Amino acid sequence: MLVLSRKKNESIIINNDIVITIVEIRGDKVRLGIEAPKDVPVHRQEVYEAIHGVKPTGPAA
Repeated sequence: MLVLSRKKNESIIINNDIVITIVEIRGDKVRLGIEAPKDVPVHRQEVYEAIHGVKPTGPAA
């Protein structure tokens, strides 16, 4: 797992076409903005598990 520190309005880029931006930090919650191509599904983990019935696999799981 790669762990990065970011401040509000800072971003990370994944694979040249996915941008994750820190939108807001409030207490112990962080709001993320995610820009990804329409063909890339983006789900919260609990939604992914409900759809697929399993935990996501791979290095980021």
